[in-house]
Amino acid sequence: MPDPHHPLFLPADTVTPERDITHQHFRPGDQVIIVKGVAGAGLWGEAMTVVTPSWHTATDEDGWRLRNPRGGAQSYITAHPRYMTHTSRLCRDCLVHQRALEVHLLPKVSGATGPVDCGWYTLTGLNQLVHTGDARGGR
Repeated sequence: MPDPHHPLFLPADTVTPERDITHQHFRPGDQVIIVKGVAGAGLWGEAMTVVTPSWHTATDEDGWRLRNPRGGAQSYITAHPRYMTHTSRLCRDCLVHQRALEVHLLPKVSGATGPVDCGWYTLTGLNQLVHTGDARGGR
């Protein structure tokens, strides 16, 4: 069992894979964040804009094409709705998800001096974002 007090310990995200959120919850133009870890006393992640529906091959479910405003090699990726949290508007479902991540994660990464990427996500060769705890469908 990993030692949670070891400086390289990164807690698993058991919250996101269990999130029940529909594809219709998001719309083109929405600003969202993919929470990747902690920075200081809060959550940290990648801010993106929802562009258009796109099939998420990794889960064999409806996903969304997202645009990363910072550009780079992965300016556009596809993500499943359960990975995304609204930042452009307040909504109960996203606030509940964010709070659950805070309760789960912040105590486990307390004392970090800089941003901590917990390594929950990987990109496939098709630029599809996949959560490490998401063992569904067509991988």
